[in-house]
Amino acid sequence: MSYVPSLALVPPALAGEVRGIARLLSRAEAGTPECRPALDAIFRHAGRAHVVGITGVPGSGKSTLVARLAAAIRQSGRKVGIVAIDPSSPFSGGAILGDRIRMGELGGDPGVYVRSMATRGALGGLAHGTLEAVDVLDAGGYDVVIIETVGVGQDEVDVARAAHTTVVVSAPGLGDDIQAIKSGILEIADVHVVSKCDRPDADRTIADLKTMLAMGMTAAPAGVWRVCVVATSATRGEGVAELLAAIDRHWVALADSGEITARRTQINERRLLKAAEEILREQFARRRDGRVAQLVAQLNTRSLSPHGAAVRLLEEIRIGGEA
Repeated sequence: MSYVPSLALVPPALAGEVRGIARLLSRAEAGTPECRPALDAIFRHAGRAHVVGITGVPGSGKSTLVARLAAAIRQSGRKVGIVAIDPSSPFSGGAILGDRIRMGELGGDPGVYVRSMATRGALGGLAHGTLEAVDVLDAGGYDVVIIETVGVGQDEVDVARAAHTTVVVSAPGLGDDIQAIKSGILEIADVHVVSKCDRPDADRTIADLKTMLAMGMTAAPAGVWRVCVVATSATRGEGVAELLAAIDRHWVALADSGEITARRTQINERRLLKAAEEILREQFARRRDGRVAQLVAQLNTRSLSPHGAAVRLLEEIRIGGEA
């Protein structure tokens, strides 16, 4: 198969052609300079989809729940794209693809697209290129785009800066699930889910969550979204419709209150800073054997401080340009 330039993939991707979308997603994940104009063009056509982030501690059943939720979204007549962040293989660096295996039942539905992406050392629960992948699916006509994070517990806060609606999944019997939520995830949730609610200890987990939420609640004006707790059992299909209803209500609440504008601004600000960080990393890498080495030599002799060296390096870099 001959190589197709990335810009040539934009029209078929915008038309919703699966092959064009798949190729462009691969380019987004690779992050090569050649694909940047195409991804910039895609960005201008994105911004319509409801982006839902789903996170939680490992073992909470996120992948099974995402598959059931996607099926429910399809029953409502909407197309759904899924970006499943998988842990990287320690041998190949690629995604283990466990999520794609568990979501195999969705494979025959043309209104569902599942893409697994490897973390490749990225922190915060997302992979490099995740938000560009969301753009491609958004611009390609998918009404809801779900980001399922890798499942690293309380470090998984980046999803809250990438999604309009954040769903945090916990399960009874994991021992440290509520502790992890107490440590930082509680605040990022728009919807809390207690999975495996058919288990006898589920009621305790639900009660604990509701108690913690009640303790943190203050009087709020009418129309302001209140975080809710939804009990589900994905294997039995219980609570999935209620979860989708809560997600849809949150989307409506964001629009009605005008908060959707603030959320989009926060997401774009985060993306701007992330892009700037990536450019700086690339610039530093190109200078590793040159100017960086010279500055490090000065650090070794203590003739220059790390802060002073960083200032000098930044002054010499043409931001966004070539060396």
